[in-house]
Amino acid sequence: MICITVLALLAAGFAYSMKVETKLAQNSGSDTEMTWLGLSGVELARYVLAQQMAVTQEPYDALNQVWAGGPGSMFATNTPLAFISLDNYELGNGRFSVKIVDLERKWNINAGPDQLRERVFEQALRLIGVDAGDFTAIANAILDWTDADDLERIGGAESHYYETLDPPYFAKNLPIDDLSELLLVRGVTPEIYWGPSAASHPQSAFQNRLGFVRPGSALAHPVGLVDLFTPLSTGRINLNTASLMTLQLIPFVDENIASEIIRLRSGPDGVDGTEDDTPFSNPGELINVPGMNPQIIPELQRMCDVRSRTFEVQVDVEIGSYKRQFFAILGRNSPRDVQILSFYWK
Repeated sequence: MICITVLALLAAGFAYSMKVETKLAQNSGSDTEMTWLGLSGVELARYVLAQQMAVTQEPYDALNQVWAGGPGSMFATNTPLAFISLDNYELGNGRFSVKIVDLERKWNINAGPDQLRERVFEQALRLIGVDAGDFTAIANAILDWTDADDLERIGGAESHYYETLDPPYFAKNLPIDDLSELLLVRGVTPEIYWGPSAASHPQSAFQNRLGFVRPGSALAHPVGLVDLFTPLSTGRINLNTASLMTLQLIPFVDENIASEIIRLRSGPDGVDGTEDDTPFSNPGELINVPGMNPQIIPELQRMCDVRSRTFEVQVDVEIGSYKRQFFAILGRNSPRDVQILSFYWK
């Protein structure tokens, strides 16, 4: 009986091992097809973004348009966009879904003079809910991370501080390429960076060794740095796609004015991304926002836009039970020039 039991266990273990190996082989064999499906999703996004500018003749980009997942305005009714779906697009042995998000809905963390950036960082920390006493230190630490010198601002940090950590590293002293670099900056905790989604992003071993301890009673922030900033964009905020929080990063725009901007662009139903939306056609229309000071309109026009030119594309690919996410950054210069700036997967 003992021999029979042992042999049965060995046979079951061997069968399970073969099942796992077979599944891994199938997935490995699908890698190339998955990559081509991901690239196909990116090409679909390029086509949609090009058509949006070419055939609708709308002088703006807004949340009710097809590329953003909206129903499309009346200008797109008799165009190729009227028959395009970005969800569950079947191709070959698999399918993919595409999600397009413009990066002009966020503030470019590298754009502008230091004085303006410091003001924007402090306003962002205020919106996140950081203690007021930490505003200056964290803002200066971010500026120290991106400036070209080793001079430490008040409360900031340069390489000589980061070299004392375990493991040690240097301050970058260059513009931010990936926003997650902020997690290496002194004072920026996962809660400040991720905001309400911090619980879905456990700390890495590297962050734990740096002393980023998440207390059990920590309050969830309503928004995080990842929701407000991007390292890639034209540097001008799109009034038609920016969130309530992002709009408040613009100098002279408080919560009341930001709310009025969203109310005006969302149309009679008050909901963004629906057929009755009334997007801004140019930044000069800010003059129509209740409570807006007409004297600051020229300055706001230098920081705002109604067009988006940089987009992040997420492609969710499925072949059977095998799934993978692909990402791309697109730069749209014209309907005939939509470039792939980067392509990667997770």
